[in-house]
Order: sequence, then C-alpha cells, then structure tokens
Amino acid sequence: MFAQEEDAAKVRNLEMKWTDSYKQHKIDILASLLAEDFVITVEDGNTYSKTGYITHSADSTVQVKVAELSDLKVHMHGNAAVVTGSYHEKGISNGKPYEYHDRLTDVWMKKEGSWQVIASHYAVPVK
Repeated sequence: MFAQEEDAAKVRNLEMKWTDSYKQHKIDILASLLAEDFVITVEDGNTYSKTGYITHSADSTVQVKVAELSDLKVHMHGNAAVVTGSYHEKGISNGKPYEYHDRLTDVWMKKEGSWQVIASHYAVPVK
C-alpha cells in the first residue's frame, strides 16, 4: 500500500473514531483528535472553536442515539486530507427528539506524525 493510501485509510478510521467518541461523550478522545485551532461550522451557520465544540459534545441534556457516516471520500493533498460525506444523527435534546441529515466536509492535517482535524463544516442539503 502506498503512503497516501495508508494515510487515507488512517484518516477514514479517525473520522469513525471521532463520530463514535461524539456519540458516547468521550471528551478525552475528542480533544485528542481536534487541533488547538480547530473550527466547526454547524447547520445554522454558527461557528465553534475546539473548546466550544467540546463543551457542546459534553452536554448531558443531549443523548445521541444514532451517529452514522456514509459516502465518505478522502482526498489526500500531502500532509492534508479533505473528507466529504454524509452524516445522520438522531437523538434526544432537552427531552425532545431530533434528527439531522447533513453533508460534511472535514479537513485533517498531519502534524508531527499524527493526524488532527483542523476544520469541519456541516450543512443540511436543500430539498
């Protein structure tokens, strides 16, 4: 396997690890995957830093029942990887059910031999 293929497989696995850690509120794992200058843009257009995203992820009033990635494509560019795909989340927030069907774009960067996500964007497709 070529180095780029190995890196693409590693990034794909890290995407799955990130989703699983988010679902299970595993904040220590989330923190290790996010770069210090990480920024995420969510469905309503708001942006959050690493600290803001971790605070949201630790919210005990949100119970994520389903968190699924599909149609993932990893595009390698040296020490950067751009991941596109679909995301489905379903759960309960403040006692009320919710469900999202999003498209995502994540940007990962390899720093000192390890991959961290530096930017993420989630959007609801227009129907």
